[in-house]
Amino acid sequence: MGIILTIVVGFIAGVIAKFLMPGNNEPSGFILTTILGIVGAFVATYLGQSLGWYRANEGAGLIGAVVGAIIVLFVYHLATGRSRI
Repeated sequence: MGIILTIVVGFIAGVIAKFLMPGNNEPSGFILTTILGIVGAFVATYLGQSLGWYRANEGAGLIGAVVGAIIVLFVYHLATGRSRI
């Protein structure tokens, strides 16, 4: 059940992250938004557990997942060479 909840929160986080970081060269589409959000939620969960913010069986909340999705979106821009403008 934890993974399904992370996927749902990740999707919502992906949509919010794309809203917070608008631009012409943003990755678009339902699938890519979902993937970026889910990866962001997993990144936030891993970092939070590594730093001691979350317990072993506890996932990142919506705010942590949004921050993780923004980090993943920023890395996506660096990897693809797309500018934010």
